[in-house]
Amino acid sequence: MKKKKVTLEEAKKAGGTKYRDMVQKGLEEYENMPEEMKHQIHVYYGYGKGKTTALMGLAIRALGAGKKVAIVQFDKGYDGVHEHYGERHIIRKLKEIGYNIEMYITGCERMNEDGTFRFKNADEDLEEAKRALKITRDLIMKGDQNLLLLDEILAASAYHLIEEKDVLDIIDLFEKNRRFEMVMTGHKLFDGLAERVGLITEMRKVIHYFDMGIQAREGIEF
Repeated sequence: MKKKKVTLEEAKKAGGTKYRDMVQKGLEEYENMPEEMKHQIHVYYGYGKGKTTALMGLAIRALGAGKKVAIVQFDKGYDGVHEHYGERHIIRKLKEIGYNIEMYITGCERMNEDGTFRFKNADEDLEEAKRALKITRDLIMKGDQNLLLLDEILAASAYHLIEEKDVLDIIDLFEKNRRFEMVMTGHKLFDGLAERVGLITEMRKVIHYFDMGIQAREGIEF
């Protein structure tokens, strides 16, 4: 049977009124919502690949919409020579050519000279985590960003660089200064967190080539 051709104008008019009425009602409710409630907290978590990737993609989208972006990276420091996070080169370039993005890097170098990863926390790591929290608090209270990205803040909590209470205190502070969108990433949720946020996306590992011996690669994992 020959399929009937449908013009774009006909496609726009297709479908019942029930769906359009529902969408229109949602748009009107959003417009009437208090301004501070339009700003939400996102959480991207899990052991699958993609948390920081999603966070950086959101930063690019916000910049493309003319928004101001601030990124705080927890426990992602480096020795000043070998930087392990390729996205930071692009972020600096974006800032140089006039995009409104600020990046705050905290933490000590975790990579050992032999290529292995240092898991043990030193006093310096704890001090750097405190510095990240202070930067975050200052941005929440005084920053002019439209989007605040807290990369690995939940990992910092899970691996005892900061306390769960520190994360909840950050959320409390956001709720008193709710004028921008905020995103948190990390491996694990903790009790009481889900009730305090507006969106949770789990990055769940289904298959990962790491289990086949493929190591982290420049430009893909870092």
